Amino acid sequence: MTTDLQSVVEDIRACRACAGVLPHTPRPVVWVSPQTRLLICGQAPGRRVHESGRPFTDPSGDRLRDWMGVDYDAFYGDPRIGVAAQAFCYPGTAPKGGDYPPPPRCAELWRPRLLEALPAVELTLLVGGYAQAWALGDRAKTNMTETVRAWRDYGPAILPLPHPSWRNTAWLRRNPWFEAEVVPHLKERVRALRERTDP
Repeated sequence: MTTDLQSVVEDIRACRACAGVLPHTPRPVVWVSPQTRLLICGQAPGRRVHESGRPFTDPSGDRLRDWMGVDYDAFYGDPRIGVAAQAFCYPGTAPKGGDYPPPPRCAELWRPRLLEALPAVELTLLVGGYAQAWALGDRAKTNMTETVRAWRDYGPAILPLPHPSWRNTAWLRRNPWFEAEVVPHLKERVRALRERTDP
């Protein structure tokens, strides 16, 4: 890693700003390199990711990799693919199921500094409504569905996606246009990005 990126990643991994607020010891998860061209921005690690220390080591990751057209080894072994969620620590599980939202404090503390240290990023996947709201601001539509439906408006640098959680299986059935239109575009972008040989 370059010094600036190495420094910010080390600082993120050492962050304990939410100690005493989270229901567990903070374990920030960030997966980037100086070669990162494709940055995946989800909302926050889930319980399995908190335990593994690697992003998307869960069924959501399996579905995301399928959408991207990459296998497990490529996802973790290609330095051009990076993951930096809105919040780097697992926020805990809500009483009614599902995880708590990512605390805004994390993105405020770290996101501008991290993005500045990743100048090679060409495509950012905004996975889920929280990531879309933070990154797009007023450009986001009224809800996640409408933001993803308007995916062409945000290219070529940004592609909004639904969260690949199993909880969104019904959403995928109700919105077949996503897998018919957006997924092929995503696979082509990932393939082209990974096949390029320039620095």
